[in-house]
Amino acid sequence: MPFSLWLSLAAVCAMGAMSPGPSLALVLRHTLGGGRLVGMTAALCHAGGVGAYALLTVLGLGALIAKSPALFQLITWAGAAYLGWLGIQALRAGGAGAMQQQGVVTSSARAAKEGVLVALGNPKLIIFFIALLSQFVTPDMSLLGKVLIVVTAMVIDGGWYVLVAVALSHSRVLPWLQQRAHWINRITGVLLLALALRVVAGPMG
Repeated sequence: MPFSLWLSLAAVCAMGAMSPGPSLALVLRHTLGGGRLVGMTAALCHAGGVGAYALLTVLGLGALIAKSPALFQLITWAGAAYLGWLGIQALRAGGAGAMQQQGVVTSSARAAKEGVLVALGNPKLIIFFIALLSQFVTPDMSLLGKVLIVVTAMVIDGGWYVLVAVALSHSRVLPWLQQRAHWINRITGVLLLALALRVVAGPMG
């Protein structure tokens, strides 16, 4: 995979990780309730679940492209529609959303379990990954290329939420984010809509 194409992959994976939703709420809740280490545990275990879905998606997309290009295109458009819906939801969210979550008393074991379950218990991640990864998977892609895609998705997801946990462990950060939640949602919404249009446009070269 050319470096420029990998940078595009990293950018769309980061966009997926940063979009507000149950994953952000999970890390926020465990960080506020158990501290930095517990929040980081939730983040890393969530990344493991994301990696499992990314692997399934990459393997499935390769087979689907080879056997049924028309069905692959249809599923890709469905994924783009889902990205667009997420973007609209973010734009309509205003200042509400994951940033309003409160902490609960928790532990590393609970954070680890919930981190995996939130990822694996969200089948919409498959749709999300189909939309994102359809831009990069090809029928003749090598095993190393597929591994690179999965590892990139895992590292970016885990790295982002670890950063969130570290930032939220400082008491001044959360109020600052809450005050600007409407702008965060608006920016995320616009970027998700732009990404949906990019998926419809076709694979990145």
